[in-house]
Amino acid sequence: MSHEAGDGEVGDRERAGAGGPQLPAQRDGGESRSGLSERDLSVLAVERRGWSGPGMKERAIREQLEMSPTRYYQLLNALLDDPRALAHDPVTVNRLRRRREAQRARR
Repeated sequence: MSHEAGDGEVGDRERAGAGGPQLPAQRDGGESRSGLSERDLSVLAVERRGWSGPGMKERAIREQLEMSPTRYYQLLNALLDDPRALAHDPVTVNRLRRRREAQRARR
């Protein structure tokens, strides 16, 4: 996934804040060694974290990632189909894929 200006990149102040997703070191150009963008890694980091309720997660999405929850879930859904995301965090991606398939089966 490529990064476009204004679509919710996490800045230094968000990375430094307590309680936010911990982001890996980035190479020049905004991509990690996995080939995923900083934003993609941040989305996966939010999903790895346990949440006590949906309100807290949505607030973290808005404050830490600076994007709407709708945009977040669009990006997350695309990440679940990205082989680089699976290689980077197979436990999280497979768990979310199973959850997505179960939701689709109920429809």
